[in-house]
Amino acid sequence: MADKVLMKGNEAIAEAAIIAGCRHYFGYPITPQTEVAAYMAKKMPKIGGVFLQAESEIAAINMVYGVSSAGKRVMTSSSSPGISLKGEGLSYLAGSDLPALVVNVQRGGPGLGGIQPSQSDYFQATRGGGHGDYRMIVLAPASVQEMAELTVKGFELADTYRMTSMILADGTMGQMMEPVSLDIEVKPAPEKPWATTGTKMEREHNIVNSLSLVPEELEQLNFARYERYKVIEENETMFEEYMVDDADIVIAAFGIAARVSKNAVNEARAMGIKAGLIRPITLWPFPNAPFKKAAEHAKQFISVELSMGQMIEDVKLATECKVPVTLCNRAGGMIPSPEQVLEAIKEAAKGGNR
Repeated sequence: MADKVLMKGNEAIAEAAIIAGCRHYFGYPITPQTEVAAYMAKKMPKIGGVFLQAESEIAAINMVYGVSSAGKRVMTSSSSPGISLKGEGLSYLAGSDLPALVVNVQRGGPGLGGIQPSQSDYFQATRGGGHGDYRMIVLAPASVQEMAELTVKGFELADTYRMTSMILADGTMGQMMEPVSLDIEVKPAPEKPWATTGTKMEREHNIVNSLSLVPEELEQLNFARYERYKVIEENETMFEEYMVDDADIVIAAFGIAARVSKNAVNEARAMGIKAGLIRPITLWPFPNAPFKKAAEHAKQFISVELSMGQMIEDVKLATECKVPVTLCNRAGGMIPSPEQVLEAIKEAAKGGNR
């Protein structure tokens, strides 16, 4: 059994990125993810890597674009308003079919909001994050161990499909400390014949570019990307089910909300209420299949969120509105308590909240 070390979630992300072979990090400090940058600032120079605190979030994401173009594993991290500033760069990465890992440790919004944990960037992440027709792979950890493991997974998926992967964690995940095993298997990075690494006069020049002035060509590029996205939807969806098989009330939750909800499910079961939990790990692609299956026997779904209600829309789509879907939430940096979730379950069991 591998030894475990006590780490903050943000530190686990940074160390896992190094384990995954990332040697280039560009970022900018913002609460509650600053420890990612601080960790990289200490470690990267010692291992021959590059840490650069950019002059802005916009500069950082464009540095990511450049290093990814050269075929290297590269990462940036920020928190909600910082990710908004990176939005144009995220679209450019997608338009150039470049792999990268972007970390968003969310805080309350809109605007500068507050520095407390939130999940209110769900729409921004799962609907692209910038302009144009594109997707990002979005991974939602619910423990510090998953912060590390999904970071490695994010790099691998980004390279496999030549697109951006995002770790979407709430501020609690970034700041909490738990024992972590860093004995994580890493798949070798694939060859990148498209990279701008110099030709040695042995091949044609590679050009990395997101500009397509001929409408028919841009259309075909978008069609091709969405064919690739279909493959991801079929093969890369991840989720956890907990006591769902016979559940009348099914909770949908991710991140810290899922941990809170699991406690509430246990309490409900102790009271004789058949409750269960589906925890999406990939927010995109969203795990439609388990929700559709559960809708065949469940009487109600409850989406538990640290937002005004965003994932609830995907739950409704996945269940095809066969049964009611209601919201149990806190916003602005507040976290639902197990007692609040339990009350929502009890109300649903009585036939309320419809």
